[in-house]
Amino acid sequence: MSVPTAGGTPRRGATLWLTGLPSAGKTTLARALAERLTAEGHRTEVLDGDEVREFLSKGLGFSREDRYTNVTRIGFVAQKFASLGATVLVPVIAPYADARAAVAERHRAAGTPYLEVHVATGLDVCSARDVKGLYAKQAAGELTHLTGVDDPYEAPEAPDLRLWTEGRAVDESVTELHRLMTEKGLA
Repeated sequence: MSVPTAGGTPRRGATLWLTGLPSAGKTTLARALAERLTAEGHRTEVLDGDEVREFLSKGLGFSREDRYTNVTRIGFVAQKFASLGATVLVPVIAPYADARAAVAERHRAAGTPYLEVHVATGLDVCSARDVKGLYAKQAAGELTHLTGVDDPYEAPEAPDLRLWTEGRAVDESVTELHRLMTEKGLA
């Protein structure tokens, strides 16, 4: 299903999944891209991993099974919004390839466009940014199961885009994301 734009032309919905380590810049990029897309007339929704975990996946832990459940729940919601014509930006770590593959398959089966972007920021840069203080807590022994440190992160082998963010302004990265969406007919 697509939603008409102000000019009456149908606009196709899609999901853009941004995966990467904690503090890689996923949410910052998603929110900045959402502003740009909204200004262009897209119905845009950001499904932030932390917010979804609090409201939709409360009670789940960080075991592999719980992470799989969390990611596939988010994928289900994203696909539903996208099928209704929204551009859904999903900045979620999604550390396991099988969970991301399940989300991509759900979209494919429903005929809903899906793009996977690996926000490829090195562990050292993520640790230095430490937006939520997770790396400091892990180093102090107050936190375990930190993705990329003492829990695995399976980087995508063939994402639609591998976005290197180190040394780049947010606007540059957003422009690259927007270019990808435009090339795929989604922006």
